[in-house]
Amino acid sequence: MPENKSSTYHKLIEGIFYVVIIIFVFNSCKNKNALPDKTSEYQPVSVKYARHFDLIPENGYTRLSIINPWQKSSGLKFEYYLLQKGIKPPAGFDTSKIIKVPVEKVVLMSTTYIPMVMAIGAGEAVKGISGVNFVFDTIVRGKIIEGKIVDIGYEENLNKELIFKLSPDLIIAYGVGSEAAGNMRKLEESGIKILFNADYLEENPLGRAEWIKVFGALFCREKEADSVFRAVEKEYNEIKSFISERVKNRPNVMLGLPWKDSWFISPGNSYISVIINDAGGNYLWKDTEADYSVPLGIENVFVKASKADFWINTGNAASIKAIVSIDKRLGFINPVRKGNVYNNNKRVSEGGGNDYWESGTLYPQRILKDIASILHPELFPGYEWYYYRKIE
Repeated sequence: MPENKSSTYHKLIEGIFYVVIIIFVFNSCKNKNALPDKTSEYQPVSVKYARHFDLIPENGYTRLSIINPWQKSSGLKFEYYLLQKGIKPPAGFDTSKIIKVPVEKVVLMSTTYIPMVMAIGAGEAVKGISGVNFVFDTIVRGKIIEGKIVDIGYEENLNKELIFKLSPDLIIAYGVGSEAAGNMRKLEESGIKILFNADYLEENPLGRAEWIKVFGALFCREKEADSVFRAVEKEYNEIKSFISERVKNRPNVMLGLPWKDSWFISPGNSYISVIINDAGGNYLWKDTEADYSVPLGIENVFVKASKADFWINTGNAASIKAIVSIDKRLGFINPVRKGNVYNNNKRVSEGGGNDYWESGTLYPQRILKDIASILHPELFPGYEWYYYRKIE
């Protein structure tokens, strides 16, 4: 190439280079404090099964609504704005409702939240848990032993001074009743963000598992959360369809154990009732409807129990002897006489943490397959129960 053309060519390339740099710097400065256009960065979050939360990506933030977060509540909604750190909030925003994400330090008021956090790879953010002795997850228990995760106490007996010392970005709590908000008020007044989780109220098993999407939004791991949920959804629905296509006879199923003078019955619209139905069973109280466990007289339960073929989820009972010691009449009901009594306490830690209540929250397909193989063993020959064991 002649020298004059070569010089011109290099000057042209150099000029283009500087123009690109100037445009890049201009755009970077221009957008430094601007709200990112999240509509182009994320796909809208689809909430398919859950009824107690909603996630709506807006321009620069995500609006999280928690709907009726405790029993017997109606028309109650808590709204939060998930705003990425370093981004200025829109004018007029209520700063008390802003949660800066990704959350880097979190306190969990229930062990049921642990599998959600761990599944999306955000376990390092957990700094405190309510009731560390009841944790089943071995990785989290290891961090508790190392002192990296501490016990912050329970409800009205919360160790508030320890929580202040931890200075978490967020506390994920739950409330059976509105008094839970009162227990948390002092922490909120100090500037600590409180998020009420209502996953335990979800009637659909996949609705409860879908709460992983909330954790994904809090830790900016939406893709990971969506991937985990899609896998759970696919497996649950495949097992459900497999059962439905093959089951003709549905055995009668009873649940629970009496306590004092009452037997608290899960209603027919409850999480476990749905799983029993999907597993090919006929739950004896399927016609009841409530958003809480219904207390019934023991005599009333005995009348229906006479029709039961299987008895599952027998509380803390570890043997038939323990069951009969509560009431001798329990030894004469059909499931006991036929040896069809099963409990969900196969995976229990030394401290008493039951993995059924921990990982079962996120992986209902395991519970579904366990119960289906109990009611219809011919469907899954050779299958080993994950959460359940037979009570002898």
